[in-house]
Amino acid sequence: MKFQILVAEAVAGAGWVFASGAFSLLPAQVGHKAAVSEVNDHCELGEMGSPYIPVDSWIYPAVLRLYSLGYLDHVYLGLRPWTQGSLDHMLSDTGPAIADTPDSSARDEAESLYVAVKAELKREAGNGCAPGVQLESSYTQARGISGTPLRDSYHLGSTMVNDYGRPYEGGFNSASGASGYAHAGRFVLYLRGEFESAPSAAGYSAGLAQVLSDVDATTVVNPATGSLYSQPTIPQGPISTATQGRFLEAYVSAQYVNHIFSFGKQDEWLGPAEGGSMAYSNNAENIYAFHINRIEPLYVPLLSRITGPFRYEFLVGALRGHTLIPNQAYPATNQPNVTNPGDPWVHVEKISFRPTDNLEFGFERTALWGGEGHSPVTLHTFLKSFISLTAGVPAVKFGRNDPGARFGGFDFSYRLPFVRNWLTLYCDSASHDDISPVSAPRHASIRPGLFLSHVPGLPRLDLRVEAASTDPPTGASQGGQYMYYEFIEKEGYTNQGQIFGDWIGREDKGGQAWATWHLSGNEWIQASVRRQKAAKDFIPGGTTLTEFQVQAVKRVGREFELSGSFAAEGWKAPSYLAGLQTNTVTKIQLTWLPQDRMRF
Repeated sequence: MKFQILVAEAVAGAGWVFASGAFSLLPAQVGHKAAVSEVNDHCELGEMGSPYIPVDSWIYPAVLRLYSLGYLDHVYLGLRPWTQGSLDHMLSDTGPAIADTPDSSARDEAESLYVAVKAELKREAGNGCAPGVQLESSYTQARGISGTPLRDSYHLGSTMVNDYGRPYEGGFNSASGASGYAHAGRFVLYLRGEFESAPSAAGYSAGLAQVLSDVDATTVVNPATGSLYSQPTIPQGPISTATQGRFLEAYVSAQYVNHIFSFGKQDEWLGPAEGGSMAYSNNAENIYAFHINRIEPLYVPLLSRITGPFRYEFLVGALRGHTLIPNQAYPATNQPNVTNPGDPWVHVEKISFRPTDNLEFGFERTALWGGEGHSPVTLHTFLKSFISLTAGVPAVKFGRNDPGARFGGFDFSYRLPFVRNWLTLYCDSASHDDISPVSAPRHASIRPGLFLSHVPGLPRLDLRVEAASTDPPTGASQGGQYMYYEFIEKEGYTNQGQIFGDWIGREDKGGQAWATWHLSGNEWIQASVRRQKAAKDFIPGGTTLTEFQVQAVKRVGREFELSGSFAAEGWKAPSYLAGLQTNTVTKIQLTWLPQDRMRF
C-alpha cells in the first residue's frame, strides 16, 4: 500500500536540528508538490502495530496547542492516549495547512510544534512490519519535599497530582525508570517500569482515622461480637519507608481493522482538559485491564452526516486496594456488617464524535461492580451493570442483581467562532446514578476550561485556565457521599487509595491556571497555580490547598532532556493539623531519549 510522506517528515529524523530552532520549515518544503511516495514492502499500513504514547508525554500539550492554533482538525482530545501511528495519521494534512498560513508569527509557532512532534514520531518509528525492539526512554528523578505534604485525593487532597500514584513524603524521594517496546507486525509488547523510594512519615492519627471513618460511613459491625468498630478507607500511621519497583505500564496489544485489543496496565485520559479528567486519568496507579480501542475515526453513512466520524473505547478490569465491601445491612444499627472484604471491578465505555472540524463531543460511562462478599464477578453481574440505566433500589443493593455504582460523563471542546485560531472552550462533566450530566445538570461535577493558544504580540506565550467542582448545588452531594462515592463500594472511585478520576476529589471546588512561554516545540518555561477547597460538611472544618509552581524543560543535544520544577504550597486541614501548613517541592529529572533503534 502506497502512502504519502512529506519531505519535512522524511528529514525529521534529525530532530535535534528542529528542536534547537535552527531550521525553518519553508512553504515549499511542506507543500503538496514536495510530497514523495514511499512503498511499504512488509504489510498493509492498517495492520502495523503501534504503541501508545504515555499521557504524561510532552507531545500531548504540543498537539493540543497545535489544534488550538487552527490545525490538526481530526484529533480526538477526549480519547487519550493516542498511538504513534494514529497521531501520525492525524498530522497528515497539517504541513500544507501550516504552509498556507498568512500570519508569519502563528506559522512559526505551528512549524516549531509540528516539526518537533514529527521528529519524535520519526525517532520512534519502526521498520514497517519487521520485528524490532525500541528503548524509548530512560530517566531518573530526584524530588525533595520540605514540610508535611498531603497524599489523599479521596479525602484531604494531594500535594502531587496526576503522578501515577507514586509514593512520596517529606524528605528525599526518587524514581528511576525506563520504557521501551518490542513490535512484530500487528503485535506490540510495551513496558515502562520504575524503582521508587520515599521516606517514612507519621501518617494519620487514630483520631483522624475515626473522623474519616465517620465521613465514609465505615464504622461497621464486628460480626463476632455485634459491636461497632472503625475501619477507615485510609489506614492510620505510621507510614513505612517505601522502596519498591513496579510497572507504570505493561501491556501486550494487537491491531486489527483499525482497532487495538490490549491487556495489561496502560494509561487512560478520557477528557479534553489538561489538568484533570472526571472519568479516568493518571492520578492513581493504572489497573490491569482488557481494552478495545478504535484508534481511527469511523464513518457510518447517514449517521455520520449528523454526528461526524467517531471513535470509541472500552475497558474492563479489577481495582486494587479496596478493603471494605459490606454484604448486608445490620438491622439494629442500620450499619453494614462486614464479613468478606474484597476488590470491586470497573468497566468504562467512551464514544467521541467530531461533527465539524471545530467541535468534538463525547459520552462516557463508568460502572463499579462486584467484589468479594458482594456480588460475584460473572457474566450475569457484568451485563447487569452494563445494561441497567436506573439507580439500584435498596432491595437489590446487596444481592447478585445489584447493578453497581454507575457514573455518566459528557465532554466537549469547541474552537470558538471568529477566534478559531486563538480560543478553545472545553468542558468535562460527570454525574453519579444519572444516565448523563446532560440529563441532570444540577447533579453534575464539572471541569470547564479556556485555552488561549497565543497572546497578541507575544506569539510564544499561551494561557490556559480551568475550574473544577464536585460540589453541585444538590442535597444528594452532602457529606462527600455523592461523586466518586458509593454506599456499597465505600472506597469508591479509587485504585490503591487514590482517585483514578479527577484529583479535585469528592466534594471540592477549585481550579488551575497556566502561563507557558515556548522556547521551541519541545522546550518551555511555565508558571502555574492550583487551588482546592473541600466543603465543611464533607471534611469537618473543611480543607484549603493553594500551590504555586514554576517549571522549565530544556533539551541538551540530541538525546537528553533536563527538566526542573519548584512548587510552594500552603494548606489548611484543621481535622489533621492545626494552623497553616507550608511545604515546598523541588524536582529535577534527566531523561535519555536514544536516537538509535535495536533490531532483531
